[in-house]
Amino acid sequence: MQFTITRENLHQALTAVAATIPARTTLPVLSNVLIEAEEDGIRVSGTDLDVGVRVGVPATVSEPGSTTAPGKKLQQIARELPDEPVEVHCVRDEFSMACGRSHFRLNALPASDFPALPQIPFEGGWQAPGGDLLSLIRHASYAVSTEESRPVLNGVLWELRDREMRMVATNGHRLVRMTIPAGPSVEITTQLVVPPVAFGHVQRIFGPEDGIRVAKAGNQLGFASPSAEVYTRLIEGTFPNYEQVIPKDNDHAAIIDRSALASAIRRVAALASAETGRVRLGFEPDRLEVNVVTPDLGEARDEIEVGYDGPPMTIGFNARYILEVLRYIDSEELRMSFKDPERAAVLEPIGTDEAPAPDYLCLVMPLRTVR
Repeated sequence: MQFTITRENLHQALTAVAATIPARTTLPVLSNVLIEAEEDGIRVSGTDLDVGVRVGVPATVSEPGSTTAPGKKLQQIARELPDEPVEVHCVRDEFSMACGRSHFRLNALPASDFPALPQIPFEGGWQAPGGDLLSLIRHASYAVSTEESRPVLNGVLWELRDREMRMVATNGHRLVRMTIPAGPSVEITTQLVVPPVAFGHVQRIFGPEDGIRVAKAGNQLGFASPSAEVYTRLIEGTFPNYEQVIPKDNDHAAIIDRSALASAIRRVAALASAETGRVRLGFEPDRLEVNVVTPDLGEARDEIEVGYDGPPMTIGFNARYILEVLRYIDSEELRMSFKDPERAAVLEPIGTDEAPAPDYLCLVMPLRTVR
């Protein structure tokens, strides 16, 4: 195998796959990346057996072939190389690189030892603009659970329908749901539970301008653009029926400035209990009082103007959960609906004529407000 490549293209490919290399492994080949030289360029692949990434970059190939070499070391070397062409040559178990006056030789392992990435037919899958899909991932994946007692909640529920994609994530205390348009699909509806780490690779590898195809084969899910692919093993199990926990009868609502609410909560949360993080939101006509009472610390109170004309009501929340939701609501104003202090509140963005609100719903469970 022999090819010449720009330092930028080599570093780009190695950086894209390096995050899949496990920190510790009993299989030495998993510490390597697979490099395949073909007529029109090279393909670089990495995997930890749960998630795999393959990217293609241009190169001048004089001798096609394939091998594996230490991924992290290659990335470190490529990052520090001068901005000159890199000549790569591999014979059996010896991988050599030369760039300007720099020369390197690394031990290689046969390409046949590298685990095969899944074979997924993307022709029958779904498609969506990269910007829309990345926005969907960003707005949903932060809300997954990190507890090991219910593994299915450690993933994002992804509902793929004809011309529509929806993601749902919850940790039992909060829930987010977002829907975006998508291209036509051969399959009508599929429900998948995707590990958030896989979505992290999708966010790194693909850009807003990419057209991304998504397809499933068995327990594997794949994402593809003309120059890159990401594969992941799906989480097995049945995701809870989220529609049952979204309240349909919240008959009180307040229109709130998102930045003002976030600032007020951050200020008073300095005195919130480290155990519960409880803050109280006291709604009265045209005003909202945000307060904290922690016996061993003290108390804090702040007030903002809101659009509210319902009865006085005080609801307690974990400050961190509310602030995380506010971070991902992109509109200047939001609508917060509720029924009573014991039931879930729903937060939704409010759009404008110039910027319509996305189909985005955030549910937060309350905390008891007893002093």
